[in-house]
Order: sequence, then C-alpha cells, then structure tokens
Amino acid sequence: MLEKIHIKAYNTKPCEKIKKKRSDIIMNVLLSVSVALLAGLMMTRLFKPFKLPSVTAYLIAGVLIGPYCLGALGLDGIGFSSHENVESLGVISDVALGFIAFSIGNEFRLEDLKKTGKQAFIIGILQALAAAALVDIALIAIHLIMPDKLSVSQAITLGAIATATAPAATLMVVRQYKANGPLTKLLLPIVALDDAVGLIVFAVSFGVAKALISGSADMISIIVNPLIEIVGSLILGAIMGCLLTYLEKLFNSNTNRLNLTIAFVFLTAALSNLKFEIGHVHIGFSSLLVCMMLGTVFCNICPLSHDLMESSDKWTSPLFALFFVISGAELELNVFTDGAIVLIGAIYIVTRSLGKYFGALGSAKLVKCEPQICKYLGITLLPQAGVALGMCTTAMQLGEEGNLIRNIVLFAVLIYELVGPLLTRWALQKAGEIKPMPDHVKNRRQHKLEQAKNR
Repeated sequence: MLEKIHIKAYNTKPCEKIKKKRSDIIMNVLLSVSVALLAGLMMTRLFKPFKLPSVTAYLIAGVLIGPYCLGALGLDGIGFSSHENVESLGVISDVALGFIAFSIGNEFRLEDLKKTGKQAFIIGILQALAAAALVDIALIAIHLIMPDKLSVSQAITLGAIATATAPAATLMVVRQYKANGPLTKLLLPIVALDDAVGLIVFAVSFGVAKALISGSADMISIIVNPLIEIVGSLILGAIMGCLLTYLEKLFNSNTNRLNLTIAFVFLTAALSNLKFEIGHVHIGFSSLLVCMMLGTVFCNICPLSHDLMESSDKWTSPLFALFFVISGAELELNVFTDGAIVLIGAIYIVTRSLGKYFGALGSAKLVKCEPQICKYLGITLLPQAGVALGMCTTAMQLGEEGNLIRNIVLFAVLIYELVGPLLTRWALQKAGEIKPMPDHVKNRRQHKLEQAKNR
C-alpha cells in the first residue's frame, strides 16, 4: 500500500501582510513627496502678486501642510500628521543640503578668490564672532536678571549657534532673481566660511558649557575634536573632488558626466555621515564642509565643471523646493505657547541680527569694500536654519538645559526663515544686483501666453 504523501501548505498570510505594509509605506512616501512639491509650487503662484521669494512660499506651504495645520486633521494625503512623518523624508533634506554645499563650493574659483578671497575671509570671521559676542552679552545679562530661566551654559551655547547662517535660503534667492554683482560674489563665499567658523565657535563654547555643568574641562572636546572634524571634512571633500575629476575623463557624453557628478554628490553626502571613536577622540565630518570642498576642488581642476554645474543646478530645482517645504513642515509652532521662550527668543533674534549687521558693516569697511556692500551685506546674512538645528541636536547632550536651547532656536528659525529671504531679496535689490526683467523678455512671454490661450 502506497503511503499518501501530504504536502504541507505554508501559511502565506504573514508574507502578504509584509508586502502590504511595504506597499503602504511606499505609497505614503510618494504621496507625501508629491503633495509637498505640489503645495510648494501652488503657493508660489498664490503669492506671486505679493512678489515674495519662492523660498518664503515654500516654507509657508510646509507650515500649512505640517502637523499644526492641515496635518492635524489626520487625513492621509492632505498633509503631514506628525513630525515622524516629516522625518521620514529626512533623506531628501540631507541630499538637498549636499547639493547646496556643492553649488556653494563652485563660488570658490581661484580666479574669483584672488579678487575677493581676503575680504570674504576677514568678513566671514569677524561678522560671525560679532554675532556670537553680542548674543553672549545679552543672554548673560538675562541670566543675571532671571537666573532661574537661563543659565550661563545655555547663554554661551546660544551665542555660538548665533554664528550660523543658512546657505540654502541665500542661494535660492540669488538663483531665483539671477542676482549678480560685487555683493553677490562676496556673499556666497562668506556664507560658506561662516558655517566653518560657526562649527569651531560652537565646539569651543559647547565644550565650556559642558565643563560648567560637570565641573571639569575636557580639552579634547573643546579643541581637538572640532579641529579634526574641520580638517577631516576638507581632506575628504578634496579627495572626492580629485576622484570625480579623474573619472569624468572616462566619459565623452555630457549626460553621463552629469550622472556621475550627481552620483558623487550622493556618495560624498553618505560618506560624510561616517563617525569613529578612537579613545576619547571623536572623528566625524560636516556634510556641508565635505560637499562644499567637493565642489571647490571639482570646479577648479575640471575644465568642464562650469557646464556640469549649470546642468546640475537645473536638475536640483525640484529637490530644493522639496527641501524648503519639508523645512517648513518641521517648524514647531508650539514654541509660541511659552512666554519665557518667546522673550528669550526675541532677544536672541534682535541681538544676533544686530551682531550680523554691524559685524559685516565694520569688517567690510575694514577691508575697504564698496559702499553698497558695507550697507547691505549684513542684511543678507540673517537667514538661519539647517546648521543651527544641527548644533541644537548636539546641544541636547546638556539634558534639560538642551531642551530650552532647542526651543529658542526653533522659535528663531521660524522667524528667520520666513523673513530672512524677503530681507535678502530687498538688500540685493537696493544694492542694484537684482535687475528688473527687460521689456522685450516680458513682451515675448506675454506673446507666448496669448498664443497658448488662442489654441
């Protein structure tokens, strides 16, 4: 008698559940990306009569679809219902910052640096230190008046964060309005140097703040680690820039060269997240500095860099739009509910703005810049976002004291990101570096629109 062979049927339900969950995640991510991009684009059309910069429109769109507005309705596909949903798109922000830094690196061409390098270096350092000093003085005074609201360690940490400027908002305004002139050529290198100076000042101030709390100074954290981060970032970026230039020679097609360039920015942004611990020494990299150095080396040693940079800028336009919409959605509006945060935040904003303006004014006069640069440069340095928020993440190591620092900076970023691009555009206009659209271009566009309507 033959034995009956029973084939056991495996339960496929768990696999189906996993596939369905994966499908839902993919759909939600794609839906979030499309809604964010569409909301940003529609907001630029809505605000066009008010002549607002696109950056501001993107940020407002992000706030509207964020967790505190439409997202609070909890309806999928309309907005971000929580900050976790916004953070799920964090990789877009990381990549966008990499391309922003790569584009800013293009401003460090040797032929231009011979003309403005010394001025940019001096102004970049002095205006950052002026902002930090003024914020330190004001907030330490607040500590003496209200010691229970703000500690000295919090005050000096906030002073260090005040050095940072947002390169993304500045670059977007320059691109949108095609600003060009002495102020613009000096502005972008200063913004890049500003963040390098900010990293050093923050590392030193944060090390002192930790020493005040713990009662013991750690010279490795105060001096060694920040120097390693900056030098290591510049070396890594330079290596990647040389490697990119070498590999570009293997391709004859501009399309393939562009694909290689984009791939290298992705790769460099990924490598900049590497971290090592050797004893008490922390080895890490700054994504902004690494990608900026990649762009700097590439634009100076690759003969085709100018054309490739222009092609890359066109490719990244939707990526930058998404970056600012996501940044708007990340802004936490609940910081307005705490009176102490609003008060300290307002003092931080005012003193930082004064420090940036008068620091830039004084240092520009010191290096004998043109009058319009002296007058308007400081206003273009007010935007603040990504780098400052990154510093906040480190400041959270202070425990409860770190929470207050984070909320104050979030409050300041909310104001600066909405007002900063407007002020940057105004300053560039007053300096005569944003030209009105020529009449023949307006007429040609109007003619094309009329032809499209007649069809």
